Amino acid sequence: MSEQIRADICVIGAGSGGLTVAAAMAAFGETVVLFEKGDMGGDCLNTGCVPSKAMIAAAKRAQSMREASQFGVSSVEPRVDYRAVHDHIHSVIAAIAPNDSVERFESLGVQVIKSAARFKDKRTVVSADGEIEVKARAFVIATGSSPAIPPISGLDTVDYLTNETLFSLTERPERLVIIGGGPIGLELAQAQRRLGAEVVVLEAFSLLSREDPELSSLVGDRLRREGITIHEGAKITRIDPPTNPERHPYGARIHFSVSQEGGEDQAGEEILDASHLLVATGRTANVDGLGLETAGIGYDRHGITVKPTLRTSNRRVYAIGDVTGGMQFTHVAGYHAGLVVRNILFRLGAKEDLGILPRVTFTDPELAHVGYDEGQARRKFSKIRILRWPYGDNDRAQAERQTGGFIKIILNRKGVVIGASVVGANAGEIINMWALIVSQKMNIKAVTGYVSPYPTFSEIGRRAAISSFADLPAKSGVRSIISLLKKFG
Repeated sequence: MSEQIRADICVIGAGSGGLTVAAAMAAFGETVVLFEKGDMGGDCLNTGCVPSKAMIAAAKRAQSMREASQFGVSSVEPRVDYRAVHDHIHSVIAAIAPNDSVERFESLGVQVIKSAARFKDKRTVVSADGEIEVKARAFVIATGSSPAIPPISGLDTVDYLTNETLFSLTERPERLVIIGGGPIGLELAQAQRRLGAEVVVLEAFSLLSREDPELSSLVGDRLRREGITIHEGAKITRIDPPTNPERHPYGARIHFSVSQEGGEDQAGEEILDASHLLVATGRTANVDGLGLETAGIGYDRHGITVKPTLRTSNRRVYAIGDVTGGMQFTHVAGYHAGLVVRNILFRLGAKEDLGILPRVTFTDPELAHVGYDEGQARRKFSKIRILRWPYGDNDRAQAERQTGGFIKIILNRKGVVIGASVVGANAGEIINMWALIVSQKMNIKAVTGYVSPYPTFSEIGRRAAISSFADLPAKSGVRSIISLLKKFG
């Protein structure tokens, strides 16, 4: 007979969102059961954010050696020990892992069950072996997502890499071909190139297609200058096994063509041999095996369907993070977790606000955004105003030789900040303040009134804000004052 457990809260999935819910609920004295079939910490810790940023950090050090001469230091081509890079990545994971461990969460009072889980009915979850049954007042599904595999002919005949396997490599790829020019694909492309690999990116549409092209073009230009070959509008017709599978077990021969500019006609077919093939074409929600139909939980090909409160069609069940099919970022899962905790414990009816959620692509230059971009704003509002300020007019950027990039701020007709984008050094740090400004619906005048420490990259935001006075009538010396403020303020 199976073990019967009664709990206040049952969480399925121990990624960042599930762990946040479990820890918060336990802190409030709730009895919590947590199911996890794989590694604690989920994709972010083990195969996503943490290892990729550790790899990017190693690659950045290598690139700085190549570019040292601009600071009066001799440039050298770095000797990269790829196995040592692998060890660095996994030591970072190991350093963070105790925060997400079974032992820590059990010490918080959470009962951790190392198993997959599925719904037996609308209010009961069972372990994969059927030995444990949990009935709870509320359930939270936080099972995350997995790499989406495109329907390319022949892809199933080769052993390709995804983000779940790339970080296990201990030898540098000779020629890495990446299918997908989104954030994951481009971050890894640049990192691998800087670590010494030859890299080719095949993108069916345009690079970073979700981003403002005015900003994303700067990222593409930088990647090309660093020696990455990029084919936009690439249509892969077939993939064959590698010509030398013993030497290149993750290799492939890719047949593709590229759209002619301005039309749908394809150029002649090209053949590309890869020592390693990486698939980075987005992610798909992990809903298989959960028994969602049994529990009366609606879902589609994008993920579990939720209301703005993150409640599913089963009133006892909530879903958070990637499994809902929305923005797939760790900080979004954490944001969802906070909403769910408030809604379950205090019945506040807290609702998701997609407009305040920032995102960052960690290439060099970084690209960060929050709120409306220019295209969205023009479609939504009858009148907007756009402010810009270049990195080249920032003294810290000059000192650091990081002058490529700019900030772009979108205002509504009343001067309220409704969106901001940054491309350039430290864009992911700069966007933090603008995420606060957008979330609080602040007027651009508020930004002109704070004092920014000098010299910092973040000054570009204040300089852009001050430029909002440029259209004031030229009277009482206003234009002269503004000119001085823009130079010295």
